[in-house]
Amino acid sequence: MIAHVRGRLIQKEPGSVVVETNGLGYRIFVSLSTFYDIPDLDQTVILYTYTYVREDAIQLFGFSTPLEKEMFQILIGVTGIGPKLALNILSGITPGELLQSLDRRDMNRLQSVPGIGRKMAERMVVDLQEKARKIGARIALQPAGPRPTDGLAEDVLSALLNLGYKKAQAEKAVKIVFRQGPDFTLEEALKESLKILASV
Repeated sequence: MIAHVRGRLIQKEPGSVVVETNGLGYRIFVSLSTFYDIPDLDQTVILYTYTYVREDAIQLFGFSTPLEKEMFQILIGVTGIGPKLALNILSGITPGELLQSLDRRDMNRLQSVPGIGRKMAERMVVDLQEKARKIGARIALQPAGPRPTDGLAEDVLSALLNLGYKKAQAEKAVKIVFRQGPDFTLEEALKESLKILASV
């Protein structure tokens, strides 16, 4: 199984990208969230990947964070949810929101995601609520990542303050972002922080 792909981004369109590494171009299917997170063409990108094997094809699905990849993996374990629907779900709701919605049995939020009806939302809650709680608990116990006074996180915090956000809210968002992984660029970390602040 290919755990991650790192290379030059040579093609980028909603739904899929092509990453060139060691002379090979890998077509990788991505959610809209990952699509908006990754850098511009000809830049180096790293995607955490899941290899999906069928009788007639081998497909790669890529994610900008390990958490998004983990949520994809538990989603495709639900009866009726294949890789494409799982990507659609992650295009319509962030991994953090999905964890909260499953934990709280928030049927309205789940059904607001394109492709998810009442029955599917109920099935997701039954199958995934306990898994979501375990993932959420594990994330909460992980180190908070760089403090807002450290390097890149400090730059992100400064940018958020310049945009008018309150310091306490901005610091909380930055900590959440850096719990997801250390591989963010300034632009990526800022985008993720803004997403979190917009959902508060």
